[in-house]
Amino acid sequence: MNVQNLIVCDSKVIFNILQEIKEKLNCNLFFKTEQELSKIEDLKNYIVLSDKNIKNIDNQILIEDVPIRINKLLEIINISFLKVNFNFQSEINIGYYKMNLNSRTLFKQSEKIDLTEKETLVILHLKGRDEACSVNELQKLVWKQSSNLETHTVETHIYRLRKKIKDKFNDDNFIASLKDGYKIEEKK
Repeated sequence: MNVQNLIVCDSKVIFNILQEIKEKLNCNLFFKTEQELSKIEDLKNYIVLSDKNIKNIDNQILIEDVPIRINKLLEIINISFLKVNFNFQSEINIGYYKMNLNSRTLFKQSEKIDLTEKETLVILHLKGRDEACSVNELQKLVWKQSSNLETHTVETHIYRLRKKIKDKFNDDNFIASLKDGYKIEEKK
């Protein structure tokens, strides 16, 4: 999220105050009623500031203690923008899936699986590659082990990861096993 958007909901007074000091916010500022908010399709690109909790809005700043010092309000808004940016940057698309690096989860629509740290690293190293990643290469990149060691750690982890994905998403083809190693098929 490069452009930061703040919606003030139902509080014209707060909106007018923020409008006067908008240059300190460094964001796009909007005023909407709760009814108008319900018509916006993708609210994840906005932070909503309100004096009441509004259902189905994730990025919401709730201001219950009024009056509030303007410096405190600016601090709360800026921290909220930082959190949204952090969460936005931690989610990557991999074909039909999304992976959240913070929570180490793999999503497909409303279904999700939890990943281990090594499973997350394996997916990251396989994602977006044109050619397969060898077992020796994964052993060096993910496990920081010498490729001379005789071990089946990589194969075992890939097997378990593929089983998790098959059991939850019924997908046998997410990680392809090729003669040179492994590759993620990023079909869209």
